[in-house]
Amino acid sequence: MAEGGVAGPFSSNLCWLLARGYYTLTTEIAAELQAVDLTPRMHEVLAAAAGGDRTQTELVRMIGLDKTTMVVTLDELEAAGLAERRPSRTDRRARVIGVTRAGRRKLVQADEIIHRVHADVLSVLPARDRRVFMASLKTLIGGRLAEPVASAPTVRRRAVRA
Repeated sequence: MAEGGVAGPFSSNLCWLLARGYYTLTTEIAAELQAVDLTPRMHEVLAAAAGGDRTQTELVRMIGLDKTTMVVTLDELEAAGLAERRPSRTDRRARVIGVTRAGRRKLVQADEIIHRVHADVLSVLPARDRRVFMASLKTLIGGRLAEPVASAPTVRRRAVRA
């Protein structure tokens, strides 16, 4: 076993380590959020929208979702009575996303679940290491990893059947 219990060729691969941590944590949070009928993506949109009058386009940029996924998520949130699209006061072409009272109550429940899962995950680190780990992630995400690099889309081809 390599350092930290990660073995093999991926033990020093930053991309794999971040992706694996994201995947594992997100699946755990998704399972826990089922108790309040939300998905992690729905929670992200509600949390971002609860911060003030933001348009769909602003939420797309803030969260990092594509436009189609945002529309589908907002449709789900509206159907559940948790969010609503309203005309913007400053741009009559734009719609701002509002969080309903029910949405704010649901957001509180989801936040409690997520904070509990985060605390549990981070509890394997000593308190000082938790602070350093979180500060380091914020530095990376706010700096060097703040914006994705433009690249050609990956071409996916169907496997040839014999």
